[in-house]
Formats: sequence, C-alpha cells, structure tokens
Amino acid sequence: MFKLACGDVMPGCSARFEHRDRGDLLGQVAAHAASAHGIADITPEIFAAVDSKIAYAA
Repeated sequence: MFKLACGDVMPGCSARFEHRDRGDLLGQVAAHAASAHGIADITPEIFAAVDSKIAYAA
C-alpha cells in the first residue's frame, strides 16, 4: 500500500492518500493539488517533492 500525507509536502494540509497502485495514488494527489491548492501544472520539482514523501507499507 502506498501512502502520502499532503501535509508532508504542503504544510497545514490534512489530506491523506492511500492506494495499492502508485500511479493511481499519484493521480489522486494530482487531482487534489489542482482542486485544493490551485496547482494544475505538476513540474518536475513538484513531482520530486511528492515522490520523496510517498511511503510504502506492505
């Protein structure tokens, strides 16, 4: 299971994401970034910041 707490990337945000598929998790995070934070363009820097905070729990 892949997990991400948005607050680890965007301090103050309480959203949390969990999915078995890493790609689906990233899709959920991208949709959240657009709707909650106004980030429509996921730059390589943003992707790297998010990617570095994704945890995997078997």
